[in-house]
Amino acid sequence: MAQSLEGIKVLELGNYIAGPVCAMLLGDMGAEVIKIEPTKIGDHTRHFPPIINGESACFANLNRNKRSIALDLKQPEAREIMIELAKKSDVLVENYRPGALEKLGLGPDQLRAINPKLVYVSVSGYGQTGPYRRRAGVNFTVEAFAGSLSITGEPDDAPMRTGIQTADVVSALFATYSALTGLVGVLRNRDGRAFDVSLSESTIAMAVWETAEYLSTGHVPQRIGHRHRVHTPAQLFETGDNRHIAISAATDEQFQKLTVVLGIERECADPRFTAKAARKANEDQLLEVLGPAIRKWNAKDLEEKIVAAGIPCSPVNDYAQVFDDPQVKARGLVVEVDHPQLGRMKTVRNPVLMDKDGPSIHRPAPTLGEHTAEILGELGFANDRIAMLARSGAVKLASDEPAGSHAKA
Repeated sequence: MAQSLEGIKVLELGNYIAGPVCAMLLGDMGAEVIKIEPTKIGDHTRHFPPIINGESACFANLNRNKRSIALDLKQPEAREIMIELAKKSDVLVENYRPGALEKLGLGPDQLRAINPKLVYVSVSGYGQTGPYRRRAGVNFTVEAFAGSLSITGEPDDAPMRTGIQTADVVSALFATYSALTGLVGVLRNRDGRAFDVSLSESTIAMAVWETAEYLSTGHVPQRIGHRHRVHTPAQLFETGDNRHIAISAATDEQFQKLTVVLGIERECADPRFTAKAARKANEDQLLEVLGPAIRKWNAKDLEEKIVAAGIPCSPVNDYAQVFDDPQVKARGLVVEVDHPQLGRMKTVRNPVLMDKDGPSIHRPAPTLGEHTAEILGELGFANDRIAMLARSGAVKLASDEPAGSHAKA
């Protein structure tokens, strides 16, 4: 038995989230991933808290199933190593500033001239073309640019930033989709392709309701707090035990069942509330009926009744409650892995389950340059040459790894 991507070789030149998550997902499915990092500080995420035994838990969470080679790509010898690696690889994923790798002779056209089958995936804030191509872009500023902050929060308050890294993660998923698309093309005897994925366009594309509304009507979507743009009731409600519960009774049948659970059938027999469109048109009045009824319940008891009625709902959980939930435990979402610095650590497994040969964590996140000598040895570099490259600063070896310990004699 073999994982789906076993035998696929991936190079990653990534920082932070988008590029590293893409390469990690490919590694989870069996691809051999080599992470190429700057010699001085490596991926910037290595320095993000929490730091445990000198290593970042955030970095470990984003970079499993990879080996690390540390190269100073400003030096010709390091660029030659990079080219040798590209010759033997199937996919390259990078999230450098557009144009940076081209200046080093490592852009998509340059490397695909050497390896026509190479699938080259570039992730950036605003894309490889256009007036903003060189503009710095991070998750928060891209969310502001792409409109998602404008629709997040209460109508009369300032825009609210999202709680998770939406732009980074969704662009990582589009980058993974791109890599797999390119690989399918190569398997069908086509040359590799260059893919241009931007955080900004990924975030805009994710706004399915809002872009449809604006592009079809010209109406600019506004902040609506916890309400839904189409359905009601479909929002957060406060319960009597000072918690909040998400309830979505979008259909007429679900709404009728909700009124029975809450004991407000008579109040909701009002013609303003009996049909879906009427409920949305009279949402403020409807919420004046629902709010007090829901505040009579504690969150857990109400959840039990609403779930039994077949209506989507959940109390708002913090992460302690998430990981203590019986569903999360039953699915084995949290796994333990051994890390050379962090020790036995808990992490979230790949969220995809397969009938067999599915994603796995077979290698912990690497320390900076942990596999430099090993990878150079696989390229045929002798011990003395590896030691010379380390002395010149073109490469960095792991602090506990003797120069050339994995090299070919």
